[in-house]
Amino acid sequence: MGPRYAFVALSLTALFTVLLSAGCGQTSPPGGPGGPGPGGGGGQMPPPEVGVVTLTAEPATLTLELVGRTAPFRIAEIRPQVGGIIKSRDFQEGSQVKAGDPLYLIDPARYEAAYDNAQAVLLRARATLERAEQKANRYADLLKSKGTSQELHDDAQAAMKEARANVKVAEADLAKARIELDYTRILSPIAGHIGRSAVTQGALVTANQELALATVQQLDPIYVDLTQSAAQLLRLRRDLEDGRLRRPAGELPRVTLVLEDGSIYPHAGRLEFAEVSVEETTGTVTLRATFPNPDALLLPGMFVRAQVEEGVRPDAILVPQPGIQRDRQGNAMALILTADGLVEQRRVEADRAQGNRWLISAGLEPGERLIVDGLQKARPGGPAKAVDWVPAAKAP
Repeated sequence: MGPRYAFVALSLTALFTVLLSAGCGQTSPPGGPGGPGPGGGGGQMPPPEVGVVTLTAEPATLTLELVGRTAPFRIAEIRPQVGGIIKSRDFQEGSQVKAGDPLYLIDPARYEAAYDNAQAVLLRARATLERAEQKANRYADLLKSKGTSQELHDDAQAAMKEARANVKVAEADLAKARIELDYTRILSPIAGHIGRSAVTQGALVTANQELALATVQQLDPIYVDLTQSAAQLLRLRRDLEDGRLRRPAGELPRVTLVLEDGSIYPHAGRLEFAEVSVEETTGTVTLRATFPNPDALLLPGMFVRAQVEEGVRPDAILVPQPGIQRDRQGNAMALILTADGLVEQRRVEADRAQGNRWLISAGLEPGERLIVDGLQKARPGGPAKAVDWVPAAKAP
């Protein structure tokens, strides 16, 4: 190594020594790491911001969601009441029929003959009655003048009464023949929608057979049969009796439907009645609601979800669902920001969900501030800064 390179190495060594000495003797400025100022290791962090809502008691219409299926308002299974060959079918499958519209015609020839025979028997019975009455009247006159015996008079009276009875029997047989002849024309007993026909022209049918020829269903209005647990029904009755729920006297509960595709049925219905017995296997009670169905949108057998209005709670406390958490045991928990700006954890009773809010029955009071946003930053017993919470749907 030459003198030039040795001088450069010596200069760099001296410079490094000076910088090292300066770094070891430097002190941290106020406010730097470890200093007393903000951000230093010994300073205090500002309290976290949390979104809060101030709780209020307000009248709320409480609803209960139940599941169920639709059922026709009226249903008639068409069966023949006399036997014979189907001569004609007088309706279009899938059409609307009115009460009294002809549906089928059974060959009436045999029944017309039976009707004519019953008419003739009645005429003969009436003629016999006329002769018996005349004979009885003659014997009554003769008995007065002692021209006949009491026995012959009695025989004439008995024959007249028997003839009258025979007329009654013949009249009944004629009426029966008339009815059976009328039954050859099968009419719709109700107005409604008629489905497919199970028989065609030329088929042989028998009276009161098991197979229905067709089915007529009235779909406007339409029933919706819902199932509710017995425990829910008992709670509802108890709340109504205690005054926690109010319902106008004589007014039937209002019901709205959610269809299988998630859409809302445009017409509201009314709850008609509840069964008086509980299903033993499921512990549920059947409720029946009636809905208008002018467009035949609801068909029998459809699965629906119903929102049943139970009543109005005058002092309901409804809180946003994000403000209620669950612990490991499933208990509902809430964080409250006190007037001193401290976070307080509290166990509450959340009865049910009403839309996107929880109905609180115990644990919270009107005027308290519930922490809804920033729950992960809030610590029970620690401070927090309140800001008004704005739902995501309303946030700009």
